[in-house]
Amino acid sequence: MLLPDSFDPDRPFPPLTRRLRLGVVGGGRIAQIHAMAARLTGRWEITAGAFSADSSRAGSAAAEWRLPRCYESYDVMATREAMLADGIDAVVITTPNHLHAPVARAFLEAGIDVLCEKPMTGDVSQALSLVKLTGKTDRIFVIAYVHSCFPMIRMARAIIAEGGIGAINQIHAEYIQEWPVTPEARNEPHIEWRLDPARSGPTSCLADLGTHAVHLTEFVSRLPLTHVRAEFHVCVPPKPMEDTVFAWTRHSAAIPGTLMVTRHAPGNPGGLRLRIFGTEGGLEWALDTCGQLKFSRYGEADRIFSKGQGPAETEHPARAPRGFHEGNFGAWATLYTEFAIAVAARRDGFSLPADSLGMPTVAAGADGMRFIDACVRSNEADGGWVAI
Repeated sequence: MLLPDSFDPDRPFPPLTRRLRLGVVGGGRIAQIHAMAARLTGRWEITAGAFSADSSRAGSAAAEWRLPRCYESYDVMATREAMLADGIDAVVITTPNHLHAPVARAFLEAGIDVLCEKPMTGDVSQALSLVKLTGKTDRIFVIAYVHSCFPMIRMARAIIAEGGIGAINQIHAEYIQEWPVTPEARNEPHIEWRLDPARSGPTSCLADLGTHAVHLTEFVSRLPLTHVRAEFHVCVPPKPMEDTVFAWTRHSAAIPGTLMVTRHAPGNPGGLRLRIFGTEGGLEWALDTCGQLKFSRYGEADRIFSKGQGPAETEHPARAPRGFHEGNFGAWATLYTEFAIAVAARRDGFSLPADSLGMPTVAAGADGMRFIDACVRSNEADGGWVAI
């Protein structure tokens, strides 16, 4: 058993009886972030990887990561790891976008749980196929919408569920970011593939930033996005794919909203912001002040919440005591903590209560692909409304 006998999902998550073994497919910058976050939890160890089809690059990556097993292809890795007594318990996929679907399929079919970077696939049909396969194989499939793992985002979700701002009447999200704008910088490995439609998919900025912002709107409000009216722009040419998207949105019950994402906002290295307003109040959260949540009630003084001041279920993501700031790596560690608990519970045959984990699942990944598809169709229709 991986979960201790005294495990109670309503209390802070305890250590597992052993560390879970994690494999990594894709060896870029984001892979290092995933690895650091997994290790931070104390619940994972990195034991295998597939970093490159080139043998020399794969060998140097194995030495750098100090892994006992390194493979030149993800399909060989999936097959062999599934056969080992000490094979990986789960895999994280950090490849360019076009490989997400085939890599995820290979590991699901091998019986291995998956955590995948976003966007989940290249199109909606691939996403729905993975949703079906996840159910068929009864595996855990998590999407790296990590911003939903901040303690203040969990608090915002709880406040809305309790009716704290009344009936929601508008939702606004933005993710404005600065990127290198020189032609030379665009050739850097972590940038170059994001501007290639063959590897990035039908969108660039929207898939990279917009999916995060839209997932937050749905996660916090619990209202699905139903319609979108989008325009794609290239604000810093020449560039083969969009660097900016403006969109009007509608959530269920025809609740209106706006979405703005851009990679060319100098002075904003991580400008993610969410604002939700209702008939009795509003909530505002920003990534650059992620440890605080502004809660307003009409006619009352504004309140600024920080961790330790909300419902008990919002404290699962916190690792440090009140007064110690937890930033982006804390959110990544929360994602991996909940992934570990989910994997352990599945392997132990333990049924977790609904909503005990807030991690984004394969269904959220499919929703992201529906959103991307609708925005592409809207842009092609000169910014007309499109149903999701």
